[in-house]
Formats: sequence, structure tokens, C-alpha cells
Amino acid sequence: MKILSRIALLLVIIGAINWGLIGFFQFDLVAALFGGQDSALSRIIYSLVGLSGLACIPLLFAPIGESKADTTRQNVGQPNYATEFGAENDMTDINNQAKQSDNQSTQIYKPSQNNQSDDQM
Repeated sequence: MKILSRIALLLVIIGAINWGLIGFFQFDLVAALFGGQDSALSRIIYSLVGLSGLACIPLLFAPIGESKADTTRQNVGQPNYATEFGAENDMTDINNQAKQSDNQSTQIYKPSQNNQSDDQM
């Protein structure tokens, strides 16, 4: 169904461009390409553009910026500015983890106590 919607939208865009050319320059592109307004091929194109316009009517009532794929997403990109009166994040766990990792890194590197000078050789 998504492919049909895209094809319908493409035909509506072609029709809009054709009507824009007619309005601004009195030039019918479809008629020029397919042998005049009365040719069978031009009438088929006009009919497909009209049917595509009808098929795109549900897009008019669809929510802007939302799709079925977006309904499962969490509120990413919507910050919560209510920190003044709301609960603040507890940072004690993060601070404790940082202290533990600092202690571990200092335990890994300990200078050896058996330093021998070169003059004893």
C-alpha cells in the first residue's frame, strides 16, 4: 500500500506542475508530450492524475509528523524542563561508580619499590 501511495503522490505532483505551467505560461506539458488534450494517452494521464488526487485525500487528515513506526518510540528529543519543582536525578550512584573506577585505576599502576640505580653495576 505504501508503494501505491507514493505513486499517487508522484502523479499528483506531476499534475500540480502541469497546472502551474498552464497558469503561469499557458503551456500544457501533458498535451505537448502526448499529442494534444484530445489524444487518448493525454486523457489517460489526466484521469490517473485525478484518481491520484482522490487517493491522496487521506493524507490531508493524517497527523503531521507521525507514522505507525513512531508510535513505539519513547519520548526521545522531548526534554523535561520541570526540574525546578520536579524530582531531580539521584547522582550518588554515578559518583560512587566514578570513585570506584578511579580507585581501580590507581591500583593497577603502582610504581615498583625495587628501584636499582645504574651505578651499582
